[in-house]
Amino acid sequence: MDFVSIRIITGDVARLVDFYERATGARAVWATEDFAELRTARATLAIASTRTVALFAPGCAVAADNRSVITEFLVDDVDRVHQDLTGADAGVVADVVAGPATMPWGNRSLLVRDPDGNLVNFFAPVTAEAAARLAR
Repeated sequence: MDFVSIRIITGDVARLVDFYERATGARAVWATEDFAELRTARATLAIASTRTVALFAPGCAVAADNRSVITEFLVDDVDRVHQDLTGADAGVVADVVAGPATMPWGNRSLLVRDPDGNLVNFFAPVTAEAAARLAR
């Protein structure tokens, strides 16, 4: 078994895709107006419309209702990402939950909320131990 993707259900696919494209620099691949994917070397972030929920089981997922999952992106420079997302010219992120900080486990992290309120962590290992945990 291999972990492949995480899917976010939203009421506004285009708005969320725009946020993640701008935040990551990745370009989405659209399958339909209700489904797009941002693919990286390690995993895929799928973004789907609330209309797709009924295809699985009506009511099984609720858009903009997450309070337990953090989607994480490995970046080269957390402080640069913070500036890119929050700088005067950017305006991509309005809700910075926790500005750049180095965590006890050796990662530098930036925690924000996407337009639906989902938590997103941009992080980079800053210790040898943290880098070793990410090596594949």
